[in-house]
Amino acid sequence: MSGTSEGMLFLILAAVMNASFTLPMKFAGRWAWENTWLAWTIFALLVLPPGITLLTVPHLGDIYSSTSGVALLSAVLFGAGWGVAQVFFGLAVDAIGIALTFSLVLGTSAAVGTIIPLLRLHADRLHTQAGHLVIASVALVLVGVLICAIAGRQRERAMRSTTAGIPKAGTVGLLLAILCGFGASFVNLGLSFGAPLISAARSNGASELMAPNAVWFPLMMAGAIPNLLYCAWLLKKNQSFTRYRLSTAGHWVLALLMAIFWFGSTLVYGAATQHLGALGPVLGWPLFMSLIVITASLLGMMTGEWRQSGRGPLSIQLAGVVVLVLAVFLLAHTSQMVS
Repeated sequence: MSGTSEGMLFLILAAVMNASFTLPMKFAGRWAWENTWLAWTIFALLVLPPGITLLTVPHLGDIYSSTSGVALLSAVLFGAGWGVAQVFFGLAVDAIGIALTFSLVLGTSAAVGTIIPLLRLHADRLHTQAGHLVIASVALVLVGVLICAIAGRQRERAMRSTTAGIPKAGTVGLLLAILCGFGASFVNLGLSFGAPLISAARSNGASELMAPNAVWFPLMMAGAIPNLLYCAWLLKKNQSFTRYRLSTAGHWVLALLMAIFWFGSTLVYGAATQHLGALGPVLGWPLFMSLIVITASLLGMMTGEWRQSGRGPLSIQLAGVVVLVLAVFLLAHTSQMVS
């Protein structure tokens, strides 16, 4: 099996895990959102990243002390920015609804997380055939995500007798979603600009697949801070801290499963980029975003989320998925050119 094929398989696995990680939340009925998200933050950002990194990356202290401080600082700052973006996501959902927010975030993230590394780290590839195909692929991703956003809005309206209670696409909500998309791309920017840490990890004995963990550790730890502060504010505002008294061990297990799925998807994504050639994160990020939307759409159809929406919204959603599939094939072809 070629490196590109292995990378694609890793990306599909990462997308399935990422699209599925919130499913356990549906079974934590006694907890408010902030109760579950705080537990998820503890497991996914504070427990798993350092634990797995210490197990898989030898001589971690030497790696951080021997490489440029810019690479480590980049990982920390991008992680903190990503954490702030999670706060914007919750606010944007309240303002414009989950369908439009989700689509705007993934579309913006795919574009920013791809174009910036291409321009800053691989500018020599911009005017090559591979560079042109990357830009064309990102355009397809944006079109596909936009179509899915339209389908999602129509589905929301079709499933209610009136449009009352459906958030309107106000300027503030749209701005928050776009800012969240910028921040969401920081995960890939941290990986891209943290390349010296990955190289140092390999030189110190880490395997090719585990070397990106040297970036995930500081990035996730920094990302935990805004999430913790936001959850603490919500717990106080909604007086929902007392709900922890109603919880069972099962609630914490569900939060742990969410963390395993989400951080596991991040680990697998990092491993996938190592199989995609010189433009690993540039090609991997839009592929990852596209596959998440495709997987989430298929899971929604399988679990009956579109059953009462009628044929119109579902047909539009399928059209968006088809466009995203075309983008995936184009990106896969491009990855074979540069591998």
